[in-house]
Amino acid sequence: MQHSNFTSRLLAAGITVFTLAGCAATKQASFKKDPALLQTIEQEFKDGDAQYQVLMKALPEDKFPKTFFPKTGKHEFSGSGWWCSGFYPGTLFYLHEQTKNPVLEKELTRILKPLEKEQFNKTTHDLGFMMFCSFGNVYLKNPTPEYKQILINSAKSLASRFNPTVGCIRSWDSRNNDFLVIIDNMMNLELLFWATKETGDSSFYNIAVTHANTTMKNHFRPDFSSYHVINYNATDGSVKQKKTAQGYSDASAWARGQAWGLYGFTVMYRATKDKKYLEQAEHIADFILNHPNLPADKIPYWDFNAPDIPKALRDASAGAVMAAAFMELYKYTGKEKAKTYYNAGETMIRSLSAAPYNAAPGTNGGFILQHSVGHIPQGTEVDVPLTYADYYYVEAMKRYKENR
Repeated sequence: MQHSNFTSRLLAAGITVFTLAGCAATKQASFKKDPALLQTIEQEFKDGDAQYQVLMKALPEDKFPKTFFPKTGKHEFSGSGWWCSGFYPGTLFYLHEQTKNPVLEKELTRILKPLEKEQFNKTTHDLGFMMFCSFGNVYLKNPTPEYKQILINSAKSLASRFNPTVGCIRSWDSRNNDFLVIIDNMMNLELLFWATKETGDSSFYNIAVTHANTTMKNHFRPDFSSYHVINYNATDGSVKQKKTAQGYSDASAWARGQAWGLYGFTVMYRATKDKKYLEQAEHIADFILNHPNLPADKIPYWDFNAPDIPKALRDASAGAVMAAAFMELYKYTGKEKAKTYYNAGETMIRSLSAAPYNAAPGTNGGFILQHSVGHIPQGTEVDVPLTYADYYYVEAMKRYKENR
């Protein structure tokens, strides 16, 4: 990465407003919090602490939790290279912030060690999930030179997947001349913004903005629902296919994909203060909240166009990501939209804190939430707990509690 003469102007333009939790805002609406929900959240932090002590005891050394199957009582674990490896340490960090339990802190320190090597992993686009939700959270609270270098190396590895002709970071490696980009990749750009802030190297920033702009152009339909996968021509950047992998159909609105877009473009506005990203986030939010298939409790079906609604499975993970996003987005919008988004996030948190989504303490293999949906077309991780559901749920509660 090379410095450019754009760097000084970039830093002067407000890069210092970046925060992982999105707590930096110029003006924001203020809403009265529900005392009963705040009390529930405090109990959820305590219960989450207890649950993760159950989960950590089941975890083999140098393995990371993926899910738990209630019918068999069996966990499924992964190595550090799995895209979800950063969520377990990230959730430990968030819970320790709230409960100050040294047991969680010790486990967090332990599990970060086998994750360190992923800083050099250039085979994945998910280094934001893997490294910024883990090391990034810790570094922002307690900066150390060691973790700073790990994050810079991670950003370099992520940036190595950028194709300037396509204008995107490659998501999945593929054969021939295909260049696959998924909407999920919007979630990994925050690591690049951080890298420019820390190093003064604007190329990270420029890659993130270019990726987001290309995604805005090609990933969204006129109603601001998102395709899951865009297949570009790697040579000339033209669009070859618009399709799904985890959704119901190529033309459907896969719920977690809509959540990734909502959260990702909210981060884009936080990082750049460019209003086109705020408008994009608002359009996505309005698509979600005004959709006739969004249930009253605001926890979406796994796909907004699933054919068996209302019997279709809900996706608690999509609801958790949306809740965390709404708990930030409302701060940047006009008063009327702010109230709508705040209320939506509040409703989602309230729903996730109760049955059927919230697991009873001591059950669910130590996970906090149940009834998430991973990949229905492939038949994997269907109606089970997932690490990212827990992570974004705890983040949503943290934001609700701490927002002023």
